[in-house]
Amino acid sequence: MEEIIEKIGRNTLEIVTLEELKEVLKKEDKRAYIGFEPSGKIHLGHYLQIRKMIDLQEAGFDIVILLADLHAYLNEKGTMEEIHQLAEYNRGIFQAMGLSNVTYIYGSEFQLERDYVLDLHRIALKTTLKRARRSMELIGREEENPKVAEVIYPLMQVNDIKHLKVDVAVGGMEQRKIHMLAREILPSLGWKPPVCIHNPVLTGLDGKGKMSSSKDNFIAVDDDPDTIRSKIRKAYCPIGVVEENPVLEIARYFLEYPLTVKRPEKFGGDIYVESYEMLERLYLEKKIHPMDLKNTVTEEIVKILEPIRERIKNR
Repeated sequence: MEEIIEKIGRNTLEIVTLEELKEVLKKEDKRAYIGFEPSGKIHLGHYLQIRKMIDLQEAGFDIVILLADLHAYLNEKGTMEEIHQLAEYNRGIFQAMGLSNVTYIYGSEFQLERDYVLDLHRIALKTTLKRARRSMELIGREEENPKVAEVIYPLMQVNDIKHLKVDVAVGGMEQRKIHMLAREILPSLGWKPPVCIHNPVLTGLDGKGKMSSSKDNFIAVDDDPDTIRSKIRKAYCPIGVVEENPVLEIARYFLEYPLTVKRPEKFGGDIYVESYEMLERLYLEKKIHPMDLKNTVTEEIVKILEPIRERIKNR
């Protein structure tokens, strides 16, 4: 089991709680889920989450992918028809990433049912307005004139865990407050608190906040090689700076080690790097130039995404 735990825990920031996860792993039937709001291009930030779902699938979990159409509607991402069109395209990309033999379900398939709505009201009765708004970090807040949708959204996420009958909820760290609300409230509705796995939120290529299609600071998984090269060449990557360096983050979470950082002979030649920790140390010590780091990361990401692009093309 320790090997399985190590695999599930790699590239995560937090598991709440590890002991509960160990108990869930003993079950014959176990389910893990993640929700994706169809609202833009699928990028490396999503791919990091999908890879975690693949880890869980390999650990014996049945995987549920929520295509969160009603959540997207509450977040004003378009008409339901437009949202469904994008969701279907996203489903194809998730499959091209390697997430097959899983359950894909639209939120509207169950979130309008009587029992779901009654539970949503029960959750609303147990949640203060302040707590609900504090839990919501995904919808852009309009502090002077907030919409009711802003607080319905997180309560629905809590309710989804119960009605999808999942043991494990997965998301980025921005989901943490919602997941903690779920752990607090769901036992009063007759459902166990979920194990919560929180993954990193990738920094955008501009170094300003998270990677997001709405900010145009992302690498899409279907970007062609020239587009990837152009985006990374322009990315924020100050010399000797490790914190919130998007190029180093990509190197940390996506590249395989050992690897070779290629450099012209006149600048010292190639550097053999045994681990990400070694790469970070050398960069911090300014022994690797930002352009050499960018070139290395670029070509590795091009190779990693190539089979995904081909599968998308051949769908």
